[in-house]
Amino acid sequence: MKNGVKMLDIAAKLGVSVVTVSNALAGRDGVSEQMRKRICETAEKMGYKPSNTKSERKRLSMSKVSKNVGILTSERFVGARGTFYWELTASISNQLSQHNVCTVYECVTADSETNGILPNMVAEGKVDGVIVIGQVHRSYIKCLSKLTMPLMFVDFYDNRYDIDSVISDSFNGGYILTDYLVSKGHRKIGFFGTLNATSSINDRYLGYVKCIMENELEFRREWIIGDRNEKGILNEKIDFPEEMPTAFVCNCDETAFRVISALKTKGVRVPEDISVVGYDNYTVSSICIPTITTVEVDLAKMAEVSVKIMVKKLADPKYREGRRIISGKLIEKESVLDISGSYSEERSNAY
Repeated sequence: MKNGVKMLDIAAKLGVSVVTVSNALAGRDGVSEQMRKRICETAEKMGYKPSNTKSERKRLSMSKVSKNVGILTSERFVGARGTFYWELTASISNQLSQHNVCTVYECVTADSETNGILPNMVAEGKVDGVIVIGQVHRSYIKCLSKLTMPLMFVDFYDNRYDIDSVISDSFNGGYILTDYLVSKGHRKIGFFGTLNATSSINDRYLGYVKCIMENELEFRREWIIGDRNEKGILNEKIDFPEEMPTAFVCNCDETAFRVISALKTKGVRVPEDISVVGYDNYTVSSICIPTITTVEVDLAKMAEVSVKIMVKKLADPKYREGRRIISGKLIEKESVLDISGSYSEERSNAY
């Protein structure tokens, strides 16, 4: 008993076992962070006085500390029906809350990016750290780089600025998708993605180019097609080259979905006439007809690693992680036709 209040009283108040209360107050494993926080706060309100042990003093002290982290996303990535980044933001926010860290979300407008206007939560000192998800212009990165609080990027990076980042393995993913098409007999392969729009698109394109080079395939500039405008917003209309390849590597599933829809409008069948692959394994890859072969981004792992890094940076503002790359995997669906047989027959006839 401490000051008249026992662990049994705390347990009865919360409807948990005395063992759970003991583990929570002692900082031992076996208790969720949410429950640990509730137990510590209840113990404090009831006037429970812990014994003079370091673990209990530390745990009760931690229950009183709450940090705020701002999550920023450029408005060009905010879609009406939700986007890949909404899901990533929600996952990061949920995991931060388990570390007693609250999140504040703010959308960065095109005007703010262009004019270097910092978000209100930063300008007004409402957050202790910032996570930027997606991509922002280099001029805006320059503004953010001057912040003295913990800062990190998720799903993009900029080599000019030494800022911690967590990204998917886009270069390897672009290579895997292209090589998969090559293995299915495709020799005329195009790429959909606006170069320099994001670091992810650039890396996926470079993976595509490497595979084209290694397999000594024809590289045609007209088969590299932009998918978004100068503001980074996906184009409504898609322009196809006069002479078409047999397959397209798209930088994301949303673009692959639009490409397939546009091909259907032209009377082109997927995958019978042209094969299409995407990237992310986001919702649209499964609702599209046909479903889209893609590279899956391990979103849960990206969120988990991002949260661990930010928590470390909040505890020690001098902590540096560098760049963490999260591997993905190929997900085979219905949007690719194997033409390797017809290619072999074509080569035989040539001889």
